[in-house]
Amino acid sequence: MKKAFTLIEVMVSVMIISIVIMALLQMQANSSYMLTSLKKKNTSQQYISLLIANENYGLKDKNTRLNNLVEEFSVDDNLRRRLKKIKIKIIYNKLETIDLDENNTASSAKLEIGESLLKTDNSSSKIFRLRIKD
Repeated sequence: MKKAFTLIEVMVSVMIISIVIMALLQMQANSSYMLTSLKKKNTSQQYISLLIANENYGLKDKNTRLNNLVEEFSVDDNLRRRLKKIKIKIIYNKLETIDLDENNTASSAKLEIGESLLKTDNSSSKIFRLRIKD
């Protein structure tokens, strides 16, 4: 009598292998999606850091290109060309103004709390901004 696998045993093993391969493909797809999402968030955070570094932007609504945010910095020409292609919209929303002078004199300083929303074609980020107004 020959010892061999039956047709049912072969079909079960093929089905188990197929399920394992499908699970691995699903894990790979999830990892790719997460990596793409993290890359977009990282890029968005880099743009926000440009906005924070330049005090001329972010405290009023403005449409511009990213290369304008780095005019004052020494930046590689390749990076400057890439930033020139990216249009951004900056939306400033004043949240609250706090009077810093307890005596309410006419020349008192005020603390303005606001948020700047930076929108590109495929991402957006929000930062909170503080500034002292005389």
